[in-house]
Amino acid sequence: MIKGRIHSLESFGAVDGPGIRYLIFLKGCNMRCQYCHNVDTWNPETDNLQTADELLDKAERFRSYWGKQGGITVSGGEALLQIDFLTELFTLAKEKGIHTTLDTSANPFDPDSAEFMEKFEKLMEVTDLVMLDIKEMDPEKHKALTGQTNENILALADWLNEHGKPMWIRHVLVPELTDDEAGLQALREKLDRWSNVERVEILPYHTLGLFKWQNLGIDLSLIHI
Repeated sequence: MIKGRIHSLESFGAVDGPGIRYLIFLKGCNMRCQYCHNVDTWNPETDNLQTADELLDKAERFRSYWGKQGGITVSGGEALLQIDFLTELFTLAKEKGIHTTLDTSANPFDPDSAEFMEKFEKLMEVTDLVMLDIKEMDPEKHKALTGQTNENILALADWLNEHGKPMWIRHVLVPELTDDEAGLQALREKLDRWSNVERVEILPYHTLGLFKWQNLGIDLSLIHI
């Protein structure tokens, strides 16, 4: 059985999908967002390795709080970096009748890789909802902001739309960085085309994760304050 690289768990999440959620944060991320509040998830190395069975045993202890809408949400870091483990976890969850939500920035999505797409389609069969974090619409600004391109991220959104997979969009509004009118208008135009979007969340920027940058000794010149 595959073991996932786990960063942390939260038993009572109210803002990471419908209803009350059990949150599973995985380790590893290739993006280097200037306003990241979870820089401690970047490094994939961890001593906290757990199986899907172990995680769901822990999650189900809180199932009585979930109601009809709740379930589990897997985030990160970037959960798609552990797609095999994620598929195993969600498959087991669906067998138990648990609602599954993937919270992703979509950086690992590779529509040109037949191997990846085979795995991704298998994952989507056991995923009820995708929460997609769109950082920036302009490709050059996105690369400056995160160190990575965004063409594949938008391609994932297009794929979800084409396949009718429910999607929530999240966008962090960072003053003087991701709040320009042109970028927001471009996002609006995309939202008008994606018929599968059930909800749009504009999240306020905060510096609550700054201490993590300091504690990890990461160059503070990279952060937008």
